[in-house]
Amino acid sequence: MKKLIFVLAAVLVAASTTGCANRATAKVDPSANLAAIKTVHVVKVPEETAGIDALIADDLRRRGYAVTTSAEKPTNADAIVTYVDRWMWDITMYLLELTVTIRDGKTEFPMATGNSMHTSLTRKSPPEMVDEVMNNIYMEAKQK
Repeated sequence: MKKLIFVLAAVLVAASTTGCANRATAKVDPSANLAAIKTVHVVKVPEETAGIDALIADDLRRRGYAVTTSAEKPTNADAIVTYVDRWMWDITMYLLELTVTIRDGKTEFPMATGNSMHTSLTRKSPPEMVDEVMNNIYMEAKQK
C-alpha cells in the first residue's frame, strides 16, 4: 500500500511539473545590423498550413520592412527569415515551439535567432508566439 501511494505521488508530481514549462530567448550576432535591413524574404515551410510565414511577414511589415514570402529563397533580399514550428496535441492542436532565424540575404549567415516554447498550460496562440519571438529578437538587437 505504501509503495502504491509513493508511485501515485511521484506520478502526480511529474504530471504537475511538466505541463507549465515555457521559454523565450533571443540571440543576435554582435556583428549584425538589423537596422540596415530594408528587404526581407520569409521562406515558407512547404508542408506548414497554419500560416506562420504570413504572421512573421506581417510582423516584419509592421516594423517597416518590405517583405515577400514563398517556399523558394530569393537572391535579392537583404535578409532571409526561416522558421521551425513544432505543434503538440493536448485536447486541441497548439503551437508548442517556434524558432525564427534571420539570415544574411547573401551569405545566409544567421544574424539573429529567437525561440519561444510554451507547453499546454501556458500555451499562446500562433500570433502571440510570433510576436514574442520577434519582440525578443529586436529587444536583444537594441541592447547590443
